[in-house]
Amino acid sequence: MFSLKYGAFGHRVLHMENAETLQIRLLEESDPPSMAAAFKNMGWNKPETQYRRYLHEQVAGTRTCFVTIFDGQFAGYVTVNWRPTYAGFADLNIPEIQDLNVLTTYRGKGIASRLLDRAEGEAARRSGVVGIAVGLHPGYNAAQRLYAKRGYIPDARGITYRNRIVEEGASVVLDDDLVMHLTKQLLAG
Repeated sequence: MFSLKYGAFGHRVLHMENAETLQIRLLEESDPPSMAAAFKNMGWNKPETQYRRYLHEQVAGTRTCFVTIFDGQFAGYVTVNWRPTYAGFADLNIPEIQDLNVLTTYRGKGIASRLLDRAEGEAARRSGVVGIAVGLHPGYNAAQRLYAKRGYIPDARGITYRNRIVEEGASVVLDDDLVMHLTKQLLAG
């Protein structure tokens, strides 16, 4: 069971029944080093410069980045890109949820769903539709299932590789850049 309370600086804090605390807040200036280090410890290459760029874009108003703190420790994050490069979203002014990541230690605790709740809520303040892309290789199986359960459907433009539509009969590499874009109708925020 969860209850919503307000912590320091007015951040919403989700208190969990078993005394664990989940806090979702905006990316802060002090976050990039610890985020990069946490992913490096997991064997992932997510450099500090990426999070510094997110911070700069957040200040500029082109991206919003939400960070999850679970029991006082960084656990994951998600961003909402207000100016996506994918033409299917850009042409229609559809914000795109991007870069949803939860550290392996914290998976299975509903953190990804809570981050998506927050990102979708933020997107609903500006749009009736939100977009998301999902990779097609087996490493994305859990994300594919999660997005389907949450009501995301294909945007009916096919798949893309490095932001280009893959034409019928084309050969592409099955890596993180081969994705399908999905959309979801949102309730007004």
